Formats: sequence, C-alpha cells, structure tokens
Amino acid sequence: MSSLQTISPIDGSIYAVRMLASGAEIEQTLSKAEKAQQNWRTTDVTERANICRRVIQYFLDNTETIAQELTWQMGRPIRYTPFEISKGLKERAEYMISIAERSLADISIQTEGQFQRFIRRTPLGVVLALAPWNYPYLTSVNVIIPAIMAGNAVILKHAQQTPLCAERYAKAFQQAGLPEGVFQFLHLSHQQVAEIVGDQRIAHVAFTGSVAGGKAVQQAVNRRFLAAGLELGGKDPAYVRADASLEYAIENVADGVFFNSGQSCCGIERIYVQELLFDDFVEGFVEFTKQYKLGNPLDAATTLGPMVRTSAAEYARAQVEAAVQQGAKTLIDPGLFPLQQSNSPYMAPQVLINVNHSMELMQEESFAPIVGIMPVKNDEEAIQLMNDSRYGLTASVWTSDTEAAIRIGELIETGTCFMNRCDYLDPALAWTGVKDSGRGCTLSQLGYEALTRPKSFHLKLKT
Repeated sequence: MSSLQTISPIDGSIYAVRMLASGAEIEQTLSKAEKAQQNWRTTDVTERANICRRVIQYFLDNTETIAQELTWQMGRPIRYTPFEISKGLKERAEYMISIAERSLADISIQTEGQFQRFIRRTPLGVVLALAPWNYPYLTSVNVIIPAIMAGNAVILKHAQQTPLCAERYAKAFQQAGLPEGVFQFLHLSHQQVAEIVGDQRIAHVAFTGSVAGGKAVQQAVNRRFLAAGLELGGKDPAYVRADASLEYAIENVADGVFFNSGQSCCGIERIYVQELLFDDFVEGFVEFTKQYKLGNPLDAATTLGPMVRTSAAEYARAQVEAAVQQGAKTLIDPGLFPLQQSNSPYMAPQVLINVNHSMELMQEESFAPIVGIMPVKNDEEAIQLMNDSRYGLTASVWTSDTEAAIRIGELIETGTCFMNRCDYLDPALAWTGVKDSGRGCTLSQLGYEALTRPKSFHLKLKT
C-alpha cells in the first residue's frame, strides 16, 4: 500500500503523510455511500439544513486551528487564511442551505380535468467530489453542501497538498449528526480516481482543477452515461477603461492579480488599459505592487506567501524569461523582495509591459504572482483581445459607465462578467465557465439542477 506526502511550501518539511485507500476500503466506502443515500434521500429538507448548519458552526468554532493547518499545507499568509472559513465557506454554505427548499420544490403544472401533473427533483445518488488545493474549502463547499442538501451522498477526494481538509469535513459532519455513510472521504491516486469514476454506483463527478485533469476526468466519464461538472483553469482578463476610477482600479486589480500568490482560478492574469490611462495606470500599479511583503506566511505581516511548490514557481519564472526574450519589459526589481530566490517556491511579484498575444505569458495560465499589461485603443480592441484565449471563466470591466460594462460583458466569452470588482464568487449567481474553463454549474439555484434529475408525475385522478 503506498502513501502520499504533503510537503509544506513554507519550509519544505513533510507536514502530513497519509496512506492511499486500499481496494477493500474503496469498495466499503462505495457500498456504504449507496446504502446511506437511500435513507438520506427521504430525510426532510429541514433536517438536512439543521445538520448542515451545525457543520458550518463546527468550522466557525475551529477557524483559527483550521487556518493554521491550511497555511502549513498550501502557503497562504495567515493574515488571510481564516477568511476562507469565516467568510467564504460560511457565506456560500448558508446561502445554498437557505435556497434549498424552494430550489428543490416540485414544479407544479396546472391541473387539467382529471389529470394532476408535476415534476419532482430527485437526488442523483452518490456524488464524487474532486477538490483542489488552492481554495480547498471554498471550491469543495460549492458541491458538498448542496449535494447533501439535495439528498445525495458525497465521497470527497481532496488534493494531495491538502488532505487534512477532507478530514476536517468528515469530523464536522460526524459532530453535526449526519448519518454514517452520507459523507465520506478517500485518499486516492489518479488511477484509483479513474476506477471509481467507472463504478456504476457513482452518479455524478464534480471536478475542480487543471485542464489536463479535467480531460482525464472526462475521458473516464466517457465510458459511462454520466454527467460531470468541470471547473477548470482561467486566464482571466481585466479591462480598465479611460473613465475608470484610477486609484480604485489599481488597488483592486492588483489584489485580483496577487492574492493567494496569483494561485486563483478566477484571478486576473492579463490587463488591458485604454491608451489615455495606460501610463498612469502602469505607474500606479507598479508602485502598489512594491508594497507587498514576500515572507513566511505564518508571519502576520506577510502579504505574499510562497507558491505551492518550487516547480510551480519555476514554471512562472520561465514564462517571464521567455516573454522578456520576445521583447517584454519587467518593471519590478526582484531585489525589493529579499526572500525571492530560484529553486524555491518564494517568488517575487512581477509586472510586464511591451507584451503581446504571441507570448505564452498572455495565453497560457500562469497561476502565479505575475501579470502582463497592454494598452488598447477602444472597447472593440479590448473585447477582441479578451476573447483571444482558450479560457473563459471570468472577466472584469473597470468603468463608471454601467451600460458600457453590460454591453461589453455581453460580447465577452466568459462565465462571469464583473464591473469594478473581480476574483469573487457570489453564491446567488451561477459559477460556470466556457471554452477550456470547463462546463456545468455550481452555486445559485441553478447549482441544484446539476445535483438532481427531473422526474415527471402524470396522474389520472379518476378512472
């Protein structure tokens, strides 16, 4: 039996070691989930909600401890990590619980004569959730809470970097009184995941991760008549119009670029600025970037932590070097960030100009604290460049003109269009992507559609 190791990006130490599930353990988990779901599906929505609210309370009661664990596992600065629990997880879970009863209610069709008709939303069965390390609670809660609320059982497989997050969920559900088997987790290899996806007891797969990982899941899913939700990568653009509030745009776009060391699916990875504002924006953006403090994420003063692993940082550094060789210009002196060093996950932020779409930096996901900025003549050129990507998760428009933002948003190939904000998931809105950013939908009322199937009732009342 093999194991997985979680190497902390803080100091390279082994933070956790977990054994991969055996074949017998996998079989037991699937069998238990299938049986538990048959009873759980008949549980009243109100009781489901009570249990899920107690799960939220468990996380709130243990936020500080969980935050420490999370920082050690993936490197986000401790000054920010607690908010993934106290704000993000809480907000999304509470909203999805609050709308569950009406979202899952029968759809009544007007009675005609002696016929009664309605559509009932029934749970799918056993949901396999495959969660990533970068926002391990925020991404997983999008599926876990609504899946449980809809009457499904859930098996969670978390990323190798964040195995303790799966264990925290299990403890939360256990203490909340969830019947045994309705929620379980497994530590698995990629091959084991593919085998489980092929099992007839799995009714739905929800994957968040890379495009390559999504393709592997899709390949496994294709062997069955099985639905899969895929939330994949992004190369999300920001467009700063000449009528934008300059200081506000600089601060908030920078946060969208550099928060979590740029390791966010919906973080900003390319910026387009109208020519009239370009020089002032770049100057202000560079000065704002210099204020970040790269350091040990356990230090409360640190605002930029290490990337998740050295190989990720080296990939981003290679993107920067290749762009410079093609004519790009870097504007940040790495010497301002003493902890920055090659062969290390600690990477200084970088801002580049003189970039274009022939460069990998402007085309392929960086997932790092780096960004290229290009001037554009007008809205039309900005739209063309924003759409010149194989990704389409989110896009943001920075402007004082709401009508212009809506008009531009309608033409951008994206799942979410923001105006004057970015890098945020509103649980009342559908979270979805287009092109290589994936397919399917979580959150909002529409999120429940993916976790249930319609069942029609056509009743003849008199014979």
